[in-house]
Amino acid sequence: MPADGNRVRPQDLLRVTAHHSGGAVVLAVAGEVDLLSSPVLSEGVTAALADGPELLVIDLSEVSFLASIGITVLLEARREAGTGTRVRVVAPETGVVNRTLQLTGLHETLAVASTRDEALTG
Repeated sequence: MPADGNRVRPQDLLRVTAHHSGGAVVLAVAGEVDLLSSPVLSEGVTAALADGPELLVIDLSEVSFLASIGITVLLEARREAGTGTRVRVVAPETGVVNRTLQLTGLHETLAVASTRDEALTG
């Protein structure tokens, strides 16, 4: 608990910002994705998919920690997108998120790209 006695809020741990680019929605995610903050990511994904974009890019370049619940949110995003929306995840090659996705064997399933540009054009 912070020194001022206030509880840590999920949005203090994770920030999700949506950017629209043509038929794509890019969710720029920054912070830690854990049990407390995962609903922030989940809500961002749900809002992004509501308009039925051609492509949803979840950019985890600024994520410093990805717990298993975060991986679940990513898999649910892919399922919720259905066949009408492609989903790609950005995780830089040298980052902890990329390593986590490689270790879980989900690199291909989640269509992981190293950069946002690669995700948008690949």
